[in-house]
Amino acid sequence: MKKPIVIGNLKMNLTAELGREYIKGFLPFMEHVSESEIVLAPSYTVLPLLAPEIRGSQLQLAAQNMHWEDAGAYTGEISPVLIKEAGCQWVILGHSERRQYFGETYTHVRRKLESAFRHKIVPVVCLGETLAVRRAGRTFQIVEDQIDEVLKGLKPKQAAGTVLAYEPIWAIGTGKTASPWQANEVHHFIRNKIETLFGKPTAAEIRILYGGSVNPENCEALIQESEIDGFLVGGASQKEETFQKIISCVEENWKMKKSKKLRQRLK
Repeated sequence: MKKPIVIGNLKMNLTAELGREYIKGFLPFMEHVSESEIVLAPSYTVLPLLAPEIRGSQLQLAAQNMHWEDAGAYTGEISPVLIKEAGCQWVILGHSERRQYFGETYTHVRRKLESAFRHKIVPVVCLGETLAVRRAGRTFQIVEDQIDEVLKGLKPKQAAGTVLAYEPIWAIGTGKTASPWQANEVHHFIRNKIETLFGKPTAAEIRILYGGSVNPENCEALIQESEIDGFLVGGASQKEETFQKIISCVEENWKMKKSKKLRQRLK
């Protein structure tokens, strides 16, 4: 059974000093995590400082973005070579804030995705619609277009190794969250689309996360009896206590799902 993933996207927060304090309080909790992959995405300047602190633990690091080239005259950018050197095994690509504020397109995301494959970095590709798109009833069309632009033409193995994060833009940092029904409906659509493009085994293997004002109060309702394979957490990951509660929620849910599958096999 595939493992769920919980990613803490710390965005443009957490200084080096606060990062060390965060990790110091977080690592003892990680000793009790058995069902999930846990990933932290702090600012670039904090990454190489935290990498030695987490060595030997299950905690992994992600960059919040990267360029597709290994090196060159790209002022202000960071390459896959540099994030890997800083201790990253994961990278978030195409986050809605990158698209909204910095004009990033899915053509850019596709190039970054291919670069992540070359450097054996796990890519987390973000998908999602604006409130205007949802109100117009075009959510599925937009998400399908995004998947086509980024994933179409990949080998099934590459697609299976890509993590997708459905993040409705209207729910990011707003306090609004997609209802469990809304989130699961889109996750089901995404998985069916992956099956159409790459086949049933790939659709079963690929992990699809939800992101959008996830917190300890709504995580259980979102993941219970759904197709969601974990969370991309924003604001709630900035405090160890709230992030730990979300991870614990995912852990308990996965234990129940494993137990249920085992009972079904034994019938």
